[in-house]
Amino acid sequence: MLKQLLSGGLLVGAFALLPGSPGFSVAAPQYDVVVYGGTSAGVVTAVQVAHMNKSVLLIEPGQHVGGLTSGGLGATDIGNKAAIGGLSRMFYRQVGAYYARNEAWTFQKRESYRARRQAVNDKEMWTFEPHVAEMIFQRMLSQANVPVIYGERLDLDNGVIKQGARLASISMESGLKVQAEMFIDATYEGDLMATAGVSYHVGRESNATYGETLNGVQTRNAQHHQFIKAVDPYIVPDNPASGLLPGITQPGGAGQEGAGDHRVQAYCFRMCTTDVPRNRRPWTKPINYDPVKYELLLRNLEAGDHRICWHPVWMPNRKTDTNNNYAISTDNIGMNYDYPEGDYATRVGIVKEHISYQQGLMWTLAHHPRVPAHVRKHFQRLGLAKDEFIDNDNWPHQLYIREARRMVSDHVMTQHDCQGRRIAKDSVGLAAYTMDSHNVQRHVTNGRVLNEGDVQVAGFSPYPIAYRSIRPKQSECTNLLVPVCLSASHIAYGSIRMEPVFMVLGQSAATAACQAIDSQVAVQQIDISKFQQRLLADQQVLEWTGPKRIPPLEPQLLPGIVVDELAAELTGNWLRSRSVDKYVAEGYLHDANVEKGKTKAVFRPIFKKAGRYQVLIAYTPNPNRASNVPVTVQSADGKRLFLVNQKKVPSNGTFHLLGVMRFHAGRSGSVTITTNGTDGYVIVDAVQFLSVAD
Repeated sequence: MLKQLLSGGLLVGAFALLPGSPGFSVAAPQYDVVVYGGTSAGVVTAVQVAHMNKSVLLIEPGQHVGGLTSGGLGATDIGNKAAIGGLSRMFYRQVGAYYARNEAWTFQKRESYRARRQAVNDKEMWTFEPHVAEMIFQRMLSQANVPVIYGERLDLDNGVIKQGARLASISMESGLKVQAEMFIDATYEGDLMATAGVSYHVGRESNATYGETLNGVQTRNAQHHQFIKAVDPYIVPDNPASGLLPGITQPGGAGQEGAGDHRVQAYCFRMCTTDVPRNRRPWTKPINYDPVKYELLLRNLEAGDHRICWHPVWMPNRKTDTNNNYAISTDNIGMNYDYPEGDYATRVGIVKEHISYQQGLMWTLAHHPRVPAHVRKHFQRLGLAKDEFIDNDNWPHQLYIREARRMVSDHVMTQHDCQGRRIAKDSVGLAAYTMDSHNVQRHVTNGRVLNEGDVQVAGFSPYPIAYRSIRPKQSECTNLLVPVCLSASHIAYGSIRMEPVFMVLGQSAATAACQAIDSQVAVQQIDISKFQQRLLADQQVLEWTGPKRIPPLEPQLLPGIVVDELAAELTGNWLRSRSVDKYVAEGYLHDANVEKGKTKAVFRPIFKKAGRYQVLIAYTPNPNRASNVPVTVQSADGKRLFLVNQKKVPSNGTFHLLGVMRFHAGRSGSVTITTNGTDGYVIVDAVQFLSVAD
């Protein structure tokens, strides 16, 4: 096994050759497995290959390993800890062992640190400083004797040589060429996958593509991280001819609900800040600071939105992992559309623009006179940690690439997998996080600015990820695996795209590659049973055996006409929930049992033909529900009032039959649910109309 190259060179005999040095590319070294991309997944992949006694080389285009895990995302997005196994869990256990030492705590006492992600008996630790994560990844590589080459980027034009459907070698821009039996693309961008001619998708599919409800343009779900005040979008207020302010990508509406587009969710940097004065850098005004970039922010503040627009989560030693929050924050919405398919120069430009935007944002929030004093004071209390990212001016070295390319293989993970309506039998690990998308675009509707694309839908059990989704179609490539840019729809990827899951998938990809070598077969032809036995032996978790949530009902699969609460006309303060199973679509609404008489929901169906219809309403029963919910049906027969006891189980399972009424064709009649005089929580979910034969 080759020794790790701390110098970043390649051992050939007794010499370490550096990129660009004489003789560097004379011979193409041969490995069992080459891993391209030193992300958290790439590190774990390479380590697993070494554990399986195969020769391996890890090539990292940058100068650091660990990707986002060592690049600022120290507040691990978990979903469900019990779903994390193998080397992924081992990494977090090593983090726990590190912080169990008193000497690890330099800026606070260990007993003073509290983290919501941490349970009392956890051996693992789920929050950590960036440099600690990178140190552990480097130690894992060193202990496994994995050689690493830094600063080598794939030649995007001529960097892949294939023999039929088989990758023979890959070449870097420097001329470095390597051969392998198996290749693994562990990058966030999917460059090796794409250059190898594997099918992929960029952007959001339409809901119709895979029969989903949370894909494509999403204005109805975009309730979080939204503008709560009316803000004028034009450079000269009230003058559309003056043009849009920076940060607004669409002059018109967001587009057709559920339609696909080329756009990807916003990127940002996960800054590591601190409130310890001796370790804190003050926010400085960037040299290229452009105040116009922040006019939208300032107008939003002046309109009265004084929410603290970031989300710092405390890490050990008085540091934070800082994420986006509210209407205008660290997410640089709409400025990343060209990144996934861009060449290196294009991507470098986008990264620089994101740095400029975010650094200027922080200075503005901390110092601009138009920012309210209490907001400025908050942002002056925190600054970049001096002891993090010390070779990059304390700025994170990894941009948060929330999604880029996504492979299209024989199994595309979709919303149906996430919500348990489809269960993959060739499991290589579990995902458990919310179906989550940050905002995708900022548009103008009725003369005000709105964000679009944010989706946060939970309420499902951990679910298996198919092996078929991390390997290409056999006709396209037989010796490549893709654990990061895997085959998934936009919204399913939003659940899967968590760093612990990437590590799980990396280990599984490595195991598959090694078994394909041993069996001398394509990665598509390995023995799945034998493969899963090895994964289980390595402590991977392939099946969820805990409590299982019932998948929600899909409106488009129900008979008759179904109008979900997302399409209802709402008055008052309704709150969304998914606490009780057997709901329709993405959840249901409730009135929080307050402000009775001020909340109302009106459902307006469209009938293709006149006739008699059963009218049913959906609700989730519970003892805290109201026993006297007023439901008024307006039909061709007139107006009828029903009082529904939502404590009781609906008469038709999820739906409760109100009665049979006549309706004219077209947009005819309505169903109105109010909270007038109710004695408990009022639930609003969906209304169904079933045709009755005359």
